[in-house]
Amino acid sequence: MTEQTTMFAALGRFAARRRHWVVVFAAGFAVFAGVLGTGVFGSLTGGAGFDDPKSESVAADKVLAGPLGRHAPDAVVLYDTGARGVDDPSVAASIRAAVDAVPRTGVADLRTFWSTGDPAFVSRDRHATYVTVRFASTDDQERVRALKKIEPAFAVPGTKVRFGGVTSMTEQVNARAGRDVARAESVSMPLLVVLLVVVFGSLVAASLPLAVGVLVALGSFAVLRVVTLVTEVSTFSVNVVTILGLGLAIDYGLLMVTRFRDELGRDATDLDGAVARTVATAGRTVAVSGLLVAVSFAGLTVFPSRFLSSMGYAGAAVVAFAVAGSLTLLPALLRFAGHRVNALRVPLPRLHNPGERWYRTAHLVMRRPLLSTVGLVAVLLALGAPFLGVNWARPGDWVLPSGADARVVTRELGDRFAADPAKQITAVVEGTADRPALDAYARRLADVPGVRSATVTGTSGDQARISLGYAFDPMSRQAVRTVNDLRATSPPPHTRALFTGMPASRVDIVHMIGVRVPWMLAFVALVTFAVLFGAFGSVVLPVKALLLNLLSLTAAFGAVKLIFQDGWLSGVLGFTPVGAVDADFPVLIVAIAFGLAVDYEVFLLARIREERARVADPAEAIATAVRRTSTVITSAALLMVVVVAGFLASGIVFMQVIGVGLILAVLVDATVVRGLLVPAVMRLLGEWAWWTPGRRPPRAAARPAVPESPPART
Repeated sequence: MTEQTTMFAALGRFAARRRHWVVVFAAGFAVFAGVLGTGVFGSLTGGAGFDDPKSESVAADKVLAGPLGRHAPDAVVLYDTGARGVDDPSVAASIRAAVDAVPRTGVADLRTFWSTGDPAFVSRDRHATYVTVRFASTDDQERVRALKKIEPAFAVPGTKVRFGGVTSMTEQVNARAGRDVARAESVSMPLLVVLLVVVFGSLVAASLPLAVGVLVALGSFAVLRVVTLVTEVSTFSVNVVTILGLGLAIDYGLLMVTRFRDELGRDATDLDGAVARTVATAGRTVAVSGLLVAVSFAGLTVFPSRFLSSMGYAGAAVVAFAVAGSLTLLPALLRFAGHRVNALRVPLPRLHNPGERWYRTAHLVMRRPLLSTVGLVAVLLALGAPFLGVNWARPGDWVLPSGADARVVTRELGDRFAADPAKQITAVVEGTADRPALDAYARRLADVPGVRSATVTGTSGDQARISLGYAFDPMSRQAVRTVNDLRATSPPPHTRALFTGMPASRVDIVHMIGVRVPWMLAFVALVTFAVLFGAFGSVVLPVKALLLNLLSLTAAFGAVKLIFQDGWLSGVLGFTPVGAVDADFPVLIVAIAFGLAVDYEVFLLARIREERARVADPAEAIATAVRRTSTVITSAALLMVVVVAGFLASGIVFMQVIGVGLILAVLVDATVVRGLLVPAVMRLLGEWAWWTPGRRPPRAAARPAVPESPPART
């Protein structure tokens, strides 16, 4: 028994013998975390923090927050007058009266057709008009709060009023995210409870990981609340982090409970010993797995955007809660349950053991390991090939359902009006340029393909603001070309030009992620290699694990591109594709799915190592390990899919992206990779899988087979 195994065994024995105190402490922590965590919902922000603080667009926004001021509207209020038309005196009077009554607190500028005389404020058919609103604050969430205060004042009886623009979009996403959390839980939680009972076979066994999951969820809220004290955290972190914590708690609980049942089957008299052996084996696997999942989340901290970095901190802390609960509270609950872990059995039809199918399949792929490996890798790479044509985007009104106000306003402004006032790129010119030089620069900018107009709209000291109108989709490839061409256009001599606006911000965010992703992958790969090397004493196994995990992610990302960029299954999922995928959320999928893939890898490799010490035939050891872990891995994957499936019910597209990406990555990894590819690769590598420079493989000599203990009846 190694020193680490002894340490984990001692932890398990302590939790078993001091189970009353462990449960009391856990209950007290749950109450504390629940009280602290309730404040998180009022502390979360919407889409704030996606930008790179050091990007050009953010630098331009900082200049515009000073004396120069902003020009682009924050909200566009669209009035659809129906058959009466804007020219009807009663309609015009009603709209003007409503707008005049709008409180001006926090409003820097409010413009209408009647205040400007600009015909662009009226639709071509004269049956709609809009009002532009610019708020005084430069903070996203302060603008959202200001909008919510004045929204009711815009109402006009008999006239349809819709709110668009960036601030309206943020407010609508915030509101819908809260509703979607409740809807997702109402869909997934009842099904999750039912499946837990089916998988565990008894109500007592099913309740144990669920109890840990509740503790982790409460701890997640508390962690998020603490993180909000030092940085902004997005509303969507509640969905992602708490669901991850619950899923991991169930994953780890399934592994621990299954192992405890096995230990009871071997020795039913020593309950403390059964708990100790469970923690020494399955608990050690949980600790290694949790460390790797936490590392995956910690990799998000290499990104300068507050959204990704705060998700990294919060995610890593939540994983730590899941591991701590599984290694302390769960062993105590197992000792309380004892033989009653199989009590309150649910009468279900006896199915053929799926582990036997996986056992035979593993032997099948190991008969031709090279052919199996090449074939499976080729299939996974082919599934991922569509991802090479991905078009990256940033969050905008496109993430909302097609019927949401912000999307309808954008669509109506593009179809019925001469121009969309919210579609502006702003150039900030710093230097000593005189007005003729600025006007000449504006004309050069207007000649850039995609730019509709360019006008000097303000000056302050040696700073100037040029507002550029455009008509293209800010998430299109045309937007990228236009922004790059604008930035390549030389400003007046001895000046500097900075560009901001939705297209420029999108380009900067995608650039930031593209630059930082290699650093994230390198960090995660190095730490994963070190942890797996420490756990298994091999330099080959960590490399194999990293490559196979990337393959499962590749297949999932190919499907994400086909679904969300190209529109496959858009009717089933209920969204309108915009020809792009948000660049932030595949990064989250990498962090979560990579961690889960390593999770399942550790489960399987730990069992293979045990079987190697017991069985002489390497192929038999691998197949037996696959059989004995297949139920745990596939059940854990199924339960994780159910937990994440609530994302698919969301009306926000990037939550659906996370849901689809995680579901596909988990299913591919738990079946194709762990059930087929790992046995083939391990058989192909043979003893070299366990090789370390300067040390002989741990199985240099054959050992006699030891009869396998029958598994505990479940």
